[in-house]
Amino acid sequence: MQVLKFGGTSVGSAANIERVGEILNQTQGTKVVVLSAMSGVTNLLVQIYEAVIYNKPEDVDNGIDAIRFKHFEAVNLLFSEANIASQVLLKLDDYLEELKAITVGDLRPSTYAEIVTLGESMSTYMISAYLNHAGLSNVLLDAKEFMYVGQVENPSIATVSEKLQPILVQNPSQIYITQGFVCRDEQGTVTTLKRGGSDFSATIIGAAVDASEVQIWTDIDGLHNNDPRYVDGTKPIDHLTYNEAAELAYFGAKILHPQTVAPVIDRDIPVWLKNTFEPQAHGTKISNEYHNRGLKAISAKDDITAIKIRSNRMLGAHGFLRTIFEVFDRHETSIDMITTSEVAISLTIDNAQNLQAIVTELSVIAEITVEQDHSIICIVGENLIEDQTSYKAFGLLNNLPVRMISYGGSNNNISLLVPTKEKVNALRYLNQQLFQLQEALA
Repeated sequence: MQVLKFGGTSVGSAANIERVGEILNQTQGTKVVVLSAMSGVTNLLVQIYEAVIYNKPEDVDNGIDAIRFKHFEAVNLLFSEANIASQVLLKLDDYLEELKAITVGDLRPSTYAEIVTLGESMSTYMISAYLNHAGLSNVLLDAKEFMYVGQVENPSIATVSEKLQPILVQNPSQIYITQGFVCRDEQGTVTTLKRGGSDFSATIIGAAVDASEVQIWTDIDGLHNNDPRYVDGTKPIDHLTYNEAAELAYFGAKILHPQTVAPVIDRDIPVWLKNTFEPQAHGTKISNEYHNRGLKAISAKDDITAIKIRSNRMLGAHGFLRTIFEVFDRHETSIDMITTSEVAISLTIDNAQNLQAIVTELSVIAEITVEQDHSIICIVGENLIEDQTSYKAFGLLNNLPVRMISYGGSNNNISLLVPTKEKVNALRYLNQQLFQLQEALA
């Protein structure tokens, strides 16, 4: 069994949905297909939720109208028979009526998830109906019946498997369609795997069914060795290890959700990153295989806040570091980078939601300096710090406005903190020095 995930762009229009149908038709064997909402729909649903919070019913209605138009336009292009199209449109209107009912009801802890996951419910219903219409018989599964992940950060694969396997046995098919992003927490309440979480859905399901592989289909031919949005001449990487992919995803590679590979590592299930619009392209294979070590790729993570903590007393005083980490732990704020000197600690966070409360607590024991609008640039490769060429990265630092360096915490990355306004120049410079010049000399 394979698991194939298609993102929002891949199902963002009738023409793209037809491409998805072609890919599924050419893929042999049993498949679980995980789908995102149509591109732009989740953003509209988030706006609808915000309109509910701020009591703006007109904005709610406008958002629902926009969602209706996008889906109805696709249906009218996908279905050649008017009576079938009418049935699909009626069902989609039922979903929109459900959405409307949620927006006028009392707010609950699950209201946000109930609203924003309706995009996946609508896309999977529409695409399942289209595939049946096109001769690709399939079974539509409700992810809320089996995606009992418990803790989102550490999903219970065993529970998902226990609930999903009987459903598959009772509904034999070559193609199963289900929703990404949506799940249930430890209390069984509907929640989400956070934005971009459909990738994570796919690997959780892949682990739960012991899939032969997971394929993640997007609009780019694999993970590139730098960010193609800012850097010209980037190249897709044929192979990555799980560790390399995890580092790149966590430090900003947008093609992959940061937690994607975690469920499949111990089961050694390969993950492929493929391009819906160039299905013949090789893409990127993520697995335990070592094809070559050393430098592989560069990624960047924005919205980083740097915090410098200068002790009022001696930094080495017993319990000082523990006290600092306990402050961040209490405010559920993770630390990305950390460096220490004799008198100060510098660290970075990527979530400033509780920054003021953190600073208030730390100010009792230390002088605090905060700098926002920074980016972490991550240079990644398996056993990078042991590679004989890794020293070249440090020879480049004189030309970069680096505020902090993390080296040695992982064998697989060197992290540099730079002002975000300098990020693009830094990415281009590193790409030229670490990739292009080396290729020219090879």
